Amino acid sequence: MAANVLVTGGAGYIGSHACKELAKAGYVPVTLDNLVYGHPSAVRWGPFVRGDLADGDLVRRVLRERRIAAVVHFAAYAYVGESMQEPGKYFQNNFSNSVTLLEAMRHEGVSAMVFSSTCATYGDPRTLPIDEDHPQHPVNPYGESKLFVERALARFGAAHELRYAALRYFNAAGADAEGELGEDHEPETHLIPLVIAAAQGRRPHVSVFGTDYPTADGTAVRDYVHVSDLAIAHVSALRHLLAGGESLRLNLGTGQGHSVREVIRMVEAVGGREVPVREAPRRPGDPPELVAASGRAREVLGWSPRHSDLRNIVATAWQWHARPAAAERALAAAD
Repeated sequence: MAANVLVTGGAGYIGSHACKELAKAGYVPVTLDNLVYGHPSAVRWGPFVRGDLADGDLVRRVLRERRIAAVVHFAAYAYVGESMQEPGKYFQNNFSNSVTLLEAMRHEGVSAMVFSSTCATYGDPRTLPIDEDHPQHPVNPYGESKLFVERALARFGAAHELRYAALRYFNAAGADAEGELGEDHEPETHLIPLVIAAAQGRRPHVSVFGTDYPTADGTAVRDYVHVSDLAIAHVSALRHLLAGGESLRLNLGTGQGHSVREVIRMVEAVGGREVPVREAPRRPGDPPELVAASGRAREVLGWSPRHSDLRNIVATAWQWHARPAAAERALAAAD
């Protein structure tokens, strides 16, 4: 009998891709999402419960009635700039609601969680590439809220025998190769969809924040990992936990960085269109380079990013954003 897995935030970008991968692996993903940022159209591979993690009674009821074997926890706010302006919103939603979820799991006897963490828990890198032993000193409330959850997981593990995998991923990008899912944020803040929108004429230009970094071409460098590779990693971590494996804290990245200008050139090559660019000053808090050391995920889970070369990331994202529905949404927003 297939195990039921609760996926919080399963109507969102990475969560929906994980639901698809879970279903392919033989699990039944049960999505719990309040649809603040998620999309009901992205819930296709299992049951959907609309609700908020702040409702502890609801969470306990779903865990019990759906006979949940494990939780994959994506639900969170993820706008770094907003977190600087509204830290309480992020600590309440990302941390406090996660504790509510952990308490519900404890009461209902669910003892395994795969947690969507982030490289933002590290803060400004002291060494590159960043490995799992790098000090965690986040520089914004978003990263702090995720680090608080990691610490709560460790405490629940010690006190209640919870086993968990905290997956610290770098820059999620790309879209489902079959065109069923993709990145659909409002507002959009991620570089690749912004560059594609400028190339496809849905934005007047893309802003390049900082051209004087100590990098090869003066623009910031990031480690982009395909969303499908992230989804596969979550399934691998889930299998590890359900098989009795020990708790994990793992980076998910490629170990290779790409600059803003490299991304723009790749979008132009894939799309065959020029990208209108406007140069702008650096944004406060943006480090010059973030690149992962993810060898531990390869050693423990046998995971490696098979879909994450930059051309494939851009090509799958271009295909997703070029579909008619994307153009219709852009026109509606313009009106």
